[in-house]
Amino acid sequence: TRGMELEPEQLLQEARENVEAAQSYRRELGQRLQGLREAQRQIKESASQTRDVLKQHFNDLKGTLGKLLDERLVTLLQEVDAIEQETIKPLDDCQKLIEHGVHTAEDLVQEGEIAILGGVGEQNEKLWNFTKKASHIQLDSLPEVPLLVDVPCLSAQLDDSILNIVKDHIFKHGTVASRPPVQIEELIEKPGGIIVRWCKVDDDFIAQDYRLQFRKCTSNHFEDVYVGSETEFIVLHIDPNVDYQFRVCARGDGRQEWSPWSVPQMGHSTLVPHEWTAGFEGYSLSSRRNIALRNDSESSGVLYSSAPTYFCGQTLTFRVETVGQPDRRDSIGVCAEKQNGYDSLQRDQAVCISTNGAVFVNGKEMTNQLPAVTSGSTVTFDIEAVTLGSTNNNEGGNFKLRVTISSNNREVVFDWLLDQSCGSLYFGCSFFYPGWKVLVF
Repeated sequence: TRGMELEPEQLLQEARENVEAAQSYRRELGQRLQGLREAQRQIKESASQTRDVLKQHFNDLKGTLGKLLDERLVTLLQEVDAIEQETIKPLDDCQKLIEHGVHTAEDLVQEGEIAILGGVGEQNEKLWNFTKKASHIQLDSLPEVPLLVDVPCLSAQLDDSILNIVKDHIFKHGTVASRPPVQIEELIEKPGGIIVRWCKVDDDFIAQDYRLQFRKCTSNHFEDVYVGSETEFIVLHIDPNVDYQFRVCARGDGRQEWSPWSVPQMGHSTLVPHEWTAGFEGYSLSSRRNIALRNDSESSGVLYSSAPTYFCGQTLTFRVETVGQPDRRDSIGVCAEKQNGYDSLQRDQAVCISTNGAVFVNGKEMTNQLPAVTSGSTVTFDIEAVTLGSTNNNEGGNFKLRVTISSNNREVVFDWLLDQSCGSLYFGCSFFYPGWKVLVF
């Protein structure tokens, strides 16, 4: 009887589980249907857009070609007019001369015939006058009339080879691509920025340049942020927890035109931007407070971050935008807390690199060194917490971090002992001479 009692309970439990599984299955299918609809919409919308672009382009071409042909026709007709007018004028002048000669000869004939009729009498003054008049007219000088072979005979030379040339060009003009040759591969959030990585998806496409654009999702138009040959770029000035759209295209080797855009990808950063402390006398800051410039002020000291915004497990990057005169006490680095009164991070509870490439841990210089920092140099800090086993009493509860500093394609790795456990850290810099400008992200 005990088993009999249990069965309905088990049945009920099983039924509940099945209903839950079916609901979850329905949810999953619903999401897939949604994804499928988006894919269908992408095909249909892009096809419709492509049709419109093609029609518009070919209509524009037709209009332009029509105009060009009309202009050429006008030019040729003007040429015909010019030749005709220029070569007909001397013939017209000659015609007038001959016609004048004909009139003169006709008059002379008439006058002569009348004079002859009068006979040879002494009184026949007419005959005398006529003879005198005839002797004044050169009846043997005839004007030159050109031969037909020497006179222009206009014609138009028109061959159809232009059609073959144009036909070949037209048949090769324009292509339809089923997908863009580049797509965005991943978006990595950074404090106040997003690293965008992209890759080629068409193996036959040889890219010479890439072009990256982004926009806030509330904005209507994309803006260029990068054009070049790299396949990744950090987009800065990203407000935290705001959605941005990114898209990329490429230019083929030796080509002028850009490829179609990649499918736009959405990204955002939840990480608060890194900022330098404002109001510190020796440094001027940019409006977003992520760039510090060592100014001409006499006062020296360490410029710290406004808050401990660096967390273990992240990468902290400094980019040196401009350089000043170096000093061996210069420092760029990370520390457990702000300590005023020091003029450099070459002190206890801090790790840093000097502008000459020397690395300091808790104030002690390490033997291995990095290249000197120059304009455009990037210095990165990667810090991981290292869990310690049971601590001996004489260690005083040290906390160990594994630090990697990279600069100019070289890196040093070392352990950094702190007095207390520290999840978030400050960063800082100190320069003794003006002109140093550092961006942090």
